[in-house]
Amino acid sequence: MKISRSTGYALVAVGYIAMNYKEGAVLAARISKEYNIPLEYLLKILQQLVRANVLRSKRGPRGGFFLARPAESITLLEIIEAVDGPLHSHLHLAEQTNNAPFSQKMEDVCRKATDEVRVIYEKARLSKMLGWEA
Repeated sequence: MKISRSTGYALVAVGYIAMNYKEGAVLAARISKEYNIPLEYLLKILQQLVRANVLRSKRGPRGGFFLARPAESITLLEIIEAVDGPLHSHLHLAEQTNNAPFSQKMEDVCRKATDEVRVIYEKARLSKMLGWEA
């Protein structure tokens, strides 16, 4: 499994926003400068996170981004899927091989591995990543 650069930026940005929430909304330009992420690229990622209800945005002089809900209720899976789409196995080996037994077994292993990865990401809460809970 490969995590895209966009998802990596999303994880960093959400973590930064959560760590700085006491100061109010966080400007995208601040995240961009802090982690050397191209601003326009970051803004597109942040908007995907807003659409997925991970972040909220506010326009205006006191505008910026902040968490849409408490960090305890945000999972890494939500962040990853907001940017890269649903995490599932796309293999069609059995179909491609006229249901050869080996390909069915391979597909099953890949599906199980993907399901386990989903569970791991779903259990990984943002608050835990920030060290806010044991």
